[in-house]
Amino acid sequence: MRLNKLLFSFLILLFSFPIAFAQEDVIKVESSIVRLNVGVVDDKGRPITSLNRGNFAVYEDGVKQDISRFEPTVAPFSVVLVLDMSGSTLNFRQTIQQSAMRFIDALAPEDRVAVIEFYDKVNLRNDFTSDRRVITNSIAAANGRGKTQLYKALDLALDKLSKEGNRRKAIIVLTDGVDTAAQGKDRDLLGKSKENEIQNAIKPETGDIINRILNKSDAQGATVYPLVLPTSKISEPTPIQIAMNTAARARLQILAERTGGTFNAINNLEDMGRLYAAVAADLRALYTVEYQPVNSKRDGKWRAIKIEVNNPELISRTRQGYFAK
Repeated sequence: MRLNKLLFSFLILLFSFPIAFAQEDVIKVESSIVRLNVGVVDDKGRPITSLNRGNFAVYEDGVKQDISRFEPTVAPFSVVLVLDMSGSTLNFRQTIQQSAMRFIDALAPEDRVAVIEFYDKVNLRNDFTSDRRVITNSIAAANGRGKTQLYKALDLALDKLSKEGNRRKAIIVLTDGVDTAAQGKDRDLLGKSKENEIQNAIKPETGDIINRILNKSDAQGATVYPLVLPTSKISEPTPIQIAMNTAARARLQILAERTGGTFNAINNLEDMGRLYAAVAADLRALYTVEYQPVNSKRDGKWRAIKIEVNNPELISRTRQGYFAK
């Protein structure tokens, strides 16, 4: 009888261990690591690509942070190329495709690229790959017409980037910026505004659509480069049309500044290829710096970021900060 009791107790202990381990396996630990893509130039604007971890100092709200990870400029990127195939781009598709291919040619061989097109729908043309044949075929096949699902496309791009682990991340988006859903909300707001209030009625930085994208970008440290096409010219635009187009561009400007990218206005279609090449060159000159914030509170407040290089003659650029959510 005593032996049976001991055996029973042993079996209880034996089978309890896997249960305990299974419970531990589902515990999720959230990380608050902040990732910055950093560009450095000299006083003539020439990129400096030979720096190391010791050359940088990072401050959050004025408090110096310990750099936990550093990637040099030669480290590969995961890039999402987002192409506007809505009705407004029908007349210059060939220029878009040729320019996008020029951008691909300027990337490093190890860079991984996904291609997304958007119009009435948002389509993933190809997932991340370094196979240039697959990427160029996706660009050549991009097509569509109708509405502009810009922010849905950016949402998908960030979802795809979230699966790229610790790789450096960027989004290159070609668009006129006039997202259909955001424009609808702007029109409703302006329709309720008095004539003398229309010019300042829209607050581009407060919209829930763009802030969802900004929060996702912050969490991943993804840098966004908008290449902005001219909007359709209207001979005598109304104050409401002017306000909506201004807000659309302002959102893209905010997206670039908040993520450490650059806003690139395409004033002439001939400039498109040059601007694509310039963005590719900028990517190849970025360092990546990560740190675990000293202030670990997630109170939703703004954290201002400043990064310094130990040579006062050099100028650094990165995102301005983030909301601690």
